[in-house]
Amino acid sequence: MATLEFTKMHGCGNDYVYVVALKARPADPAGLARRLSDRHFGVGGDGLIMLAPSRAGDIRMEMYNADGSRGDMCGNGIRCVARLAYDRGIVRRNPMVVETDAGLKTIRLRLAGDSVIGATVDMGEPILEGRQIPVAAAGRIIDYPLEVAGRVEKITAVSMGNPHCVVFVNDDSVFKLDGFEFARLGRQFEEHPFFPRRVNTEFILPVSRTRLRMRVWERGSGETLACGTGACASLVAAVLTGRADRGASVELRGGNLEIEWRDNGEGANHVFMTGEAIEVFSGRVDLGDAEMVAVTD
Repeated sequence: MATLEFTKMHGCGNDYVYVVALKARPADPAGLARRLSDRHFGVGGDGLIMLAPSRAGDIRMEMYNADGSRGDMCGNGIRCVARLAYDRGIVRRNPMVVETDAGLKTIRLRLAGDSVIGATVDMGEPILEGRQIPVAAAGRIIDYPLEVAGRVEKITAVSMGNPHCVVFVNDDSVFKLDGFEFARLGRQFEEHPFFPRRVNTEFILPVSRTRLRMRVWERGSGETLACGTGACASLVAAVLTGRADRGASVELRGGNLEIEWRDNGEGANHVFMTGEAIEVFSGRVDLGDAEMVAVTD
């Protein structure tokens, strides 16, 4: 019988099961993600994130959504990866570089003494070319009319290493939908043929030029309490459509993120995200001997 140690962490309620996989790793991480993410029969979470060896950065983030599909990048998840790596003494460099499926990301930990209280992530430059996001159209997709379930919605598409569809709303009605109604709405966007790799969808109410309210549907996970890449994409979309300044607080159901799309100086055109990284608890689960394999170079 093999034992798998894990740590449950969250950023603004966007929670994942974290596994340090430097010497041994699950043989079937997609299947394990489905098993552990179940909130009734497993640990519960929006997915599984592993800390793996990296040749390009200080550590590698390997991410699986709750349905077992592979995730490219997670803004809340990467802050937790950086904190866990620092707290466990795996990486003591600050800032540190985390390798993701969306490229290398630099994270500067916010410390109080030697305790991590948050992190700022350089999320890189937003991708705005439609075919690269990807969507089924060329050029920038800004306030683009898209028919969804018989209704035309204006969408703005942005990639932050994963595809996002931002929908601006005029009132708080979308925030009052129950879980079933919101799931039906979210799936209509996620599975729309306009998005060849499916899509994360953010519904944004601009409260002011420096404050955005957000509800999100994540591909592969469903509704989550927060989405870091989604908050970044939403700020970019709000700037592109003239609805917000380049720095704003994004209010998610699980907490707030501070987002800046820098327009000049160091890091120009990069999006920076600042938020919390919270450890909830640690534990272990028993697996079959064949369910764990050694990590090889």
